[in-house]
Amino acid sequence: MYKLMLVDDEADVREGVIQEVDWASLGFEVVATAENGKEAAELLDKAEPDVVVTDISMPFMDGLQLSETIRSSRPMTKIIILTGFDEFEYAQQAVKLHIDEYLLKPFSSQEFIDVLRKVKRQIDEETASRENIETLQEYFRQSLPVLRQVFLSSLMTRKLTGQEIEAKSESYRLPLGGHGYVVTVFRVDAPSGGESGAEPSVRIAADKELLQFAVYNIAEEVADKHERGIAFILGDDVVLLTVSRHAADLQTAVEQTAATAEEIRQSVEKYLKCTITAGIGSATAKITEVKYSYESALQALNYRLVLGSNRTIRIGDVETGTRTEAVRFDELKQQALTRTLKVGTAAELSSMIDEFFKELHEAESSVKDIQIYLLELVTAMLKVAKDAGVPLDEVFGRDANLFARIDRLQDLEAAKRWTYETGAKMMSHIAAGRQSTQRTLIEQAKEYVKLNYSDPDISIQKLCDRLHISAGYFSSIFKKETKVTFVTYLQQVRMEAAKELLRATDLKTFEIAEQVGYADPNYFSFSFKKLFGISPKDYRNGERGTADA
Repeated sequence: MYKLMLVDDEADVREGVIQEVDWASLGFEVVATAENGKEAAELLDKAEPDVVVTDISMPFMDGLQLSETIRSSRPMTKIIILTGFDEFEYAQQAVKLHIDEYLLKPFSSQEFIDVLRKVKRQIDEETASRENIETLQEYFRQSLPVLRQVFLSSLMTRKLTGQEIEAKSESYRLPLGGHGYVVTVFRVDAPSGGESGAEPSVRIAADKELLQFAVYNIAEEVADKHERGIAFILGDDVVLLTVSRHAADLQTAVEQTAATAEEIRQSVEKYLKCTITAGIGSATAKITEVKYSYESALQALNYRLVLGSNRTIRIGDVETGTRTEAVRFDELKQQALTRTLKVGTAAELSSMIDEFFKELHEAESSVKDIQIYLLELVTAMLKVAKDAGVPLDEVFGRDANLFARIDRLQDLEAAKRWTYETGAKMMSHIAAGRQSTQRTLIEQAKEYVKLNYSDPDISIQKLCDRLHISAGYFSSIFKKETKVTFVTYLQQVRMEAAKELLRATDLKTFEIAEQVGYADPNYFSFSFKKLFGISPKDYRNGERGTADA
């Protein structure tokens, strides 16, 4: 259903058009009507019409001026001009504004319906063009190899959420479901030299990118043969993400990966006549943790300086203290904690801290690991407090050595309780500060309106430039605080000032209009009567009714 706005200064025309057309059957809904172009312009943002039907000749702002406003702010909106025979030349000017259709008055219901159907077909076609599924699917199919490469690279270098990984692996058709994951990094060894008459396979080494691609092809072929995972290129290396779907445990996953990596290494040496070294990282049961497997694979590669190249090196063999499931307070946890402390609820904070400490309870971590985790958590909280201007002594107390205080906590339950209580205090301070800031901005805005309402050019953008905030943010907090929009508030202030001048002075209506910020006295009178149900003249003469209620 498309939204339609009807603009005409003749009430019988508006009512007749609305009653004579079966809007729903045509696919339209009349969401707003207006008596003139200026009123219509003020309703655009609220109504968000897909189509505007407007007369040309109207007071305050004619149809062509309204069309110009629509074209500048809502270029996709369709415009239908209604015009009398003597206004036809004006309608011709509408071509410059790319008016979509026009109707010559008087017109029949069927003529109007035919125009609406034509405009609807235009909108349908444009919508179909933007949402052409076949075009998008073909573009997606062609882009899929690149998208997979980017995603797999980000999986190695960034901490992604489980939801992100699941959604993208499904979208990119990557089989990443499994019980264990191991990353292997293959790096081409530096050549030891060769003769000028070397066979062609050796000369491939002269082209680094071509050689890397050849290694990738072999890795992909071997991995596919054993259904062990996915090979891809990352920087100067070839990476194999082994996905174990049948391994009984993580150690078995590492053993299978090592066998696959060794087969790849030997195949490269046999067919490409060059050598590579493979670094095998730690195993993890979580797809979200493969970033750490990748990092440990790079660490394993560093040991070729000691052990030599042209071999496979397992991080578990060279660093026996390496654990596969070390608990970490990573960047995702830090981001989630930061968001919750700034804009979350107490229930969200409690649930998040429960999850953090549940992980600590379940992980087979050393006391040192737990202490590091807690220190990182508290450091993240301190950063939030600093950024938000929260007084640290009111939240954390006056203990000069905060980290020593953490160390004195007797057990994880005590640490959990302290973390929640401290976080709750911080949230309270941040919320109070935000409310105070918002109230200050609203008061500044009201003061600005009070001093400048007589300026006909006053606008929300001019006010926001003065307050150094965005118009969108200001509109949101202003309406939340005052229950009215800024435009409505400005009109209320102007009209209250006008009522006072009407009561207390002998100024003419046009003089009062000018003093309260209306450049057009006729539009002032129109707005006054629309708001209070009585004209300025009748109000002055004492016929106030409910205008002063």
